[in-house]
Amino acid sequence: MKTAKLHRMDLQDHTCPYGLKAKDLLERAGYSVEDYTFKTREEVDAFKQEHGVKTTPQIWIEGEHIGGHDDLRAHLGKSVKSKDETSYQSIIAIFSMTALMALALSYASFGEIFIVKSFEWFIALSVCFLAALKLQDVERFSAMFLNYDVLAQRWVPYAKIYPYAEALSGILMLSGALVWIASPLMLFIGTIGAYSVFKAVYLEKRELKCACVGGDTNVPLGFVSLTENLMMIFMGFWMLV
Repeated sequence: MKTAKLHRMDLQDHTCPYGLKAKDLLERAGYSVEDYTFKTREEVDAFKQEHGVKTTPQIWIEGEHIGGHDDLRAHLGKSVKSKDETSYQSIIAIFSMTALMALALSYASFGEIFIVKSFEWFIALSVCFLAALKLQDVERFSAMFLNYDVLAQRWVPYAKIYPYAEALSGILMLSGALVWIASPLMLFIGTIGAYSVFKAVYLEKRELKCACVGGDTNVPLGFVSLTENLMMIFMGFWMLV
């Protein structure tokens, strides 16, 4: 059997998650793992100094030094995500969940799945989820939003107001209450948002990150943010009629 040596932290106040992930990767790849754990910070520091490494875990396979967790993934032929890599995973997760929730609510309320109400709930829930992600860190969201939103650039407080306005419109749409507030609000923020994205991406050809899922995202500005705004414009009109 192939053998591997793994050196990882397992302190009283901290168990390194990447050490556990590395151990799991090795075992699933068929390696017999010699698992060496550090119990004190002093042991960790001494190991780093001895081997000239900056992080743990560290892995050796058949005597060859592989490196850390990401190096191991690469060695085993698995994908390694970079910090700046574009990803739509968060968007797919949000829209998948809101779609399933809308269908579940439709079935629970009316005994049917694919009805007009399920589509309305899908958009309302999506707006609420996206607003919640922005509200996790309004400061970071506003900083990213100011890169492209035309109204926020003219009136900076709008960048912090936007997540609350989006949340309010989504909640009102979900409840079916105060349509005279929800509809104009959605039309307003949706129209300004759609124009801002179209201007920045398709007219000015700028490459920016999208603030639609909050201020910590690698989703590129473009189709996703434009879709979010077009959904709000559509629902603004839909509620009026």
